[in-house]
Parts: sequence; structure tokens; C-alpha cells
Amino acid sequence: MGTGSGYQAAILAHMAGEVHTIEFVPELAERAAKVIGELGLDNVHCHVGDGSLGWQDAAPYNGILVAAAAPEAPPPLLAQLAEGGRLILPVGGRGYQQLEVWQRQDGELARKASFGVAFVPLRGEHGWD
Repeated sequence: MGTGSGYQAAILAHMAGEVHTIEFVPELAERAAKVIGELGLDNVHCHVGDGSLGWQDAAPYNGILVAAAAPEAPPPLLAQLAEGGRLILPVGGRGYQQLEVWQRQDGELARKASFGVAFVPLRGEHGWD
């Protein structure tokens, strides 16, 4: 979530079989899709939408990486995790958050808080807007 320039999606394209990235701002998504296309990264799919809702069409996911801070882990993202899948996202107030790692194991969700971070606010239904 949070495609931005597409840099993170391009790196993940070399680590994963398929990458779906969601950007709230249409102009950023279009620009990132163009760059990713020019790089020949055919396994990256850029979507415009509310990243706090995830991308149900391709769920479940083995990994979800969120590049914007949410007030709490968005339930739709947790629901879209595959068995053994992980959700990594910054959670907390504006300006300072904790990086959280959620994992679905044996049908249950477990959360681990990591270290302090500072990310831009997640926009959308389960974000700050």
C-alpha cells in the first residue's frame, strides 16, 4: 500500500512472484506504472484505490507491506492474509508509530510490535481520512 514512486514495488518484484501495489493518488499510480513498465517488471500490478481496503481480487496474500501509518491494523488487510502470511505496517498517531508485524498462523492472528518509525498517514476508510 502506498505505491509512491514505485521504488519499493520494483524491489519487491525481484523477491516475489507477483506484486500488487495500491496508490491513493491517481497521478502517482500512473507515474509509477509507467516507470515499472519501462523497467519490464511484468509481475507488478499497479492499482488506484483505497489501500486500507487491500485488493481483494488477488487475495489471499503471503505478504502485505504498508508504506503509510494507520491508526490500527486495517481489518480488511488482516482478512486478506494467507495462512502463514505477514502484514507489516506502521501503527500509531500522526508523526510517530510502532512498526507492527502481524502473522496468520493456524487460522489465528498474532501481532508483534517492533521499533519506532515515522511514516506519512495512511489515507482511506481505515486510515486518517
